[in-house]
Amino acid sequence: MMHAMRTTITLEPDAAALVKRLMDERGLSFKEAVNHAIRAGLAPAPRRRFRTPTRRMGFQPSLAWDKALRLAGELEDEELARRLDERQ
Repeated sequence: MMHAMRTTITLEPDAAALVKRLMDERGLSFKEAVNHAIRAGLAPAPRRRFRTPTRRMGFQPSLAWDKALRLAGELEDEELARRLDERQ
């Protein structure tokens, strides 16, 4: 069984305003609002399942998707060569 702990706290003006707003919004007593704020701020956040959306890219047998980095490098090399040719 948990026993209540009675203590004195000094709230800075911004924190007092937040507690007051919580009291007004939810109809809570000062004690209830402070306890709620402490629990909300110190309790571990619930873990959400991470999901990565997937997209169909279509099947193109002419493209070797497992060689995508090599293809990107070749395209970049071609673009750099084109730019160098334009300068001359």
